[in-house]
Amino acid sequence: MNTTLKPGEEIGYTVTFLEMTERPTWPTPSLPVGQKSALVAASNPPVEYFLYLYSAVGAPHEWTDWLQKPREELEAFVGNPQVLLYTLMVDGWPGGFFVLDRTGSPATDLANFGLVPEAIGRGLGRWLLATAILTAWSDPATERLTVNTNTLDHPRALGLYQRMGFQVVRQEDHRRILTRERPIPG
Repeated sequence: MNTTLKPGEEIGYTVTFLEMTERPTWPTPSLPVGQKSALVAASNPPVEYFLYLYSAVGAPHEWTDWLQKPREELEAFVGNPQVLLYTLMVDGWPGGFFVLDRTGSPATDLANFGLVPEAIGRGLGRWLLATAILTAWSDPATERLTVNTNTLDHPRALGLYQRMGFQVVRQEDHRRILTRERPIPG
């Protein structure tokens, strides 16, 4: 019995759009004990750096949208001063990242968020998300924080967003051609 879908096969998936309309009241989180980690804000990051992080985190989840965009669109996004990129360094290597897109002010979008596979399971995901949320809300112009996830993302992503205070706004069904092998859902 075939238990995987192959590259080139089409798969259906559901995108869930979420929002948070009030700043959380919880305090700034501490890094999990025993982690040699740092969060670094990028200043004028090169497009290649963004694409490296995007691919390192997103490849297992079929993140391909930015890989298909024209160079000019990538440069405009990454170079926009209202688009903030933060890298989670773990033991000296990029373990994850998040991007806050403030171009839709008063709404801020958590445009990208995630950990590389090697950093998952170290207690860093919840800390990084809490930090991303509080960083977004540190801008007094933010009145709403948005994010979306889909059924191709990490299976715990939607639940984590909801536990952190995001509410589901809507869902959309989509289809895409797979770029890599993945288990059959279900």
